[in-house]
Amino acid sequence: MALAPIVLSFSGGKDSVLALGRLRGLGWDVRAVLAASIADDHTLVMHGVPEQLVALQAASLAVAFASFAVPRGAANAVYETQLAQALAPFRAAGVRHVAFGDLFLADIKAYRDALMARLGFEPVYPLWGEDTRALAHRFLRDGHRAVTVCVDASRLGPDWAGRELDASFLADLPAGVDPCGENGEFHSFVYDGPGWLYPVQFERSGPRRLGGFHYCDLRPLDASTCARCGATFECGLSAGRGQCWCATLPAVAPDRALATCLCPRCVHAVIAPRGGAAA
Repeated sequence: MALAPIVLSFSGGKDSVLALGRLRGLGWDVRAVLAASIADDHTLVMHGVPEQLVALQAASLAVAFASFAVPRGAANAVYETQLAQALAPFRAAGVRHVAFGDLFLADIKAYRDALMARLGFEPVYPLWGEDTRALAHRFLRDGHRAVTVCVDASRLGPDWAGRELDASFLADLPAGVDPCGENGEFHSFVYDGPGWLYPVQFERSGPRRLGGFHYCDLRPLDASTCARCGATFECGLSAGRGQCWCATLPAVAPDRALATCLCPRCVHAVIAPRGGAAA
């Protein structure tokens, strides 16, 4: 039986994806992942990843995607106002918990605790206190695949931006750099892993320097729009794959009212009432 409904603060990086898996494993009803983006270019705050790529992640993970925008360099008060507005529909739907993928930074946790209390939510930290080295190695051992998208230029050189997060990455990290990048040394984008319906496709370019960080720019290769809910997802056929992710699911009868394909969540929603397998 699922626990209470919950929304996950989501960046598309390693800790966010691990937090989603942990919440599901514990039985939480994850209603959506919620991302903060920059208003002028629709890339995620700090990570610089296009919002569309994060929407593709969510679709592959069969979870609803929600986002809110803030101006570049916005003060905390602006961020908090926009976050409150983004969470309002979930609160109206009965959601009272918000999850975060934080690991050990007590000051960040204290800030989130106070903010959630003001907004009327209870924070949940499914990864809090985990050993970061063990967590990073388990991420790889379980089959997740990720690339670094942003690195702190004072801690890591430009060649670290755009690098695959694999065993050699962890082995090569300089002393003092946290294996999960919890101190902001690096940020990642996960594009495949256990339970994903399809790996997210993208091109990368860079690195480029912006402020005190080196960035690797990612660009989505394919995106379709769900005819039922409007979500962004990948249609395997239009993406040129030999077989679409939906080929492994029970057949869905054609609906003349729907002109194009359905996203993973909608396919499962159509299948479930008929007694088929659902995520």
